[in-house]
Amino acid sequence: MSEIKNLKPECIWRNFYKLTQVPRPSGHLEKIQQFLLDFGKEAGVEVFKDPANNIVMRKPASPGMEKKKGVILQAHMDMVPQKTPESTHNFETDPIQPWIDGEWVKAKGTTLGADNGLGVAAIMAVMEDKTLKHGPIDALITADEETGMYGANDLPENELQGDILMNLDSETWGKFVIGSAGGIDVTATLGYKEEETNPAEDAAVKVTLKGLRGGHSGLEIHEGRGNANKMMARFVREAIEEDDARLVSWHGGNMRNAIPFKAEVVLTLPKENVDDLKQAVEDWKADFIDEYKGIESGIEFFAEDVALPQAQLPEEINDNLINAILACHDGVVRMIPSYPDVVETSSNLAIIDIEGGNAKLQILARSSREDMKQYIVDMLESCFAMAGMKVETAGSYGGWDPNPDSEILNLLLKEYKELFGEDGIVQVDHAGLECSVILGKYPWLDVVSLGPTMKSPHTTTERALIKTVEPFWILLKKTLEDIPEK
Repeated sequence: MSEIKNLKPECIWRNFYKLTQVPRPSGHLEKIQQFLLDFGKEAGVEVFKDPANNIVMRKPASPGMEKKKGVILQAHMDMVPQKTPESTHNFETDPIQPWIDGEWVKAKGTTLGADNGLGVAAIMAVMEDKTLKHGPIDALITADEETGMYGANDLPENELQGDILMNLDSETWGKFVIGSAGGIDVTATLGYKEEETNPAEDAAVKVTLKGLRGGHSGLEIHEGRGNANKMMARFVREAIEEDDARLVSWHGGNMRNAIPFKAEVVLTLPKENVDDLKQAVEDWKADFIDEYKGIESGIEFFAEDVALPQAQLPEEINDNLINAILACHDGVVRMIPSYPDVVETSSNLAIIDIEGGNAKLQILARSSREDMKQYIVDMLESCFAMAGMKVETAGSYGGWDPNPDSEILNLLLKEYKELFGEDGIVQVDHAGLECSVILGKYPWLDVVSLGPTMKSPHTTTERALIKTVEPFWILLKKTLEDIPEK
């Protein structure tokens, strides 16, 4: 694993390896914050933690370059904590185990954290390098981007001192992002009084669906990947209708911005119907494998006998919840008319937790249009209202409107062409970026997002393409040197 540090450019990979050794799951950032504070002091730059728990570093201009426009380099410090079912990894205490697999860097049994660790590593490389030529630089490393952009949302309005914002959280080398979708968290809840089960007549079965690819609910929502919660709802509805099943519990998904790759339910049903339900599981497994042929290759769907719980959902609540889950919109609503290859509006039924008298469903809705974002919220509220559920929204952030005349964009395109002999691609992303939130507080900033290539963020198959990191570093250095004067 230590050979990661020897990849080129060594300055980025060495710092990235250090980041993998510091636990930094969203919501548990004390160790990475202290690591970055210590790093800034060792690098000899100004460094502090702001009231929003972001880490800010400041590096003065190189001699003779004080009149250049100030640049803000921005990335987020937290990572999505996903692991394989067999992994015993503890994200709050254990280091990530990166390894080289051909042309990729991956992690053993977990997410890699290249999202957005490579961006942070690039910022660290800039801060510590005494040979770089550049104007004044601020570094903004934000907290808890993955769970609600809390660091960006709470960013003080008079903290940053630059004119240009270069976000280093994009995931395709050669593409320069100048716009992204806004988003909002939608949560539906329902309390209920459980009913006792009947030990004389009923049995219990646990049904598990796993092995799906999951993925980023912004970048990969259009690829037709299976959503474990939606797939499970189809089976459970049939089990209720055909085998008189009742729901005891449901746990599916674990991250608001990840397509759920696993769901499990516990059902009660008359003992004489157990064999029929198990056969239905086999039938649905065959259907799912056929439906997702070419998209999902590792589908596992199985039933196992478990001890009969003491309580289950009452029949009416049972039916209403399943109907709401099945009816809840999931996936793409429509594409951007002017960018027909880019998703405009979508929703992801990310997390379901039902047990012990409480039901909670969590959805992340995204759109690059505020009116369409409200439309998807209204759609979800209407769906859940019919099941008697309480619906709340939180964490709303606006979209980032593209500016094709951006000065920093055109400088990057010019440098990219001269350095690599090909045209860069200008892109609008459906994934949410912190740029829109920061622009809300610093509306004068000229903004662009870029980064090396990585695949499948938010999943255990997350990987970074080694050969794209060095040209990314070359471009970043050259652009910083050629930033225009104020």
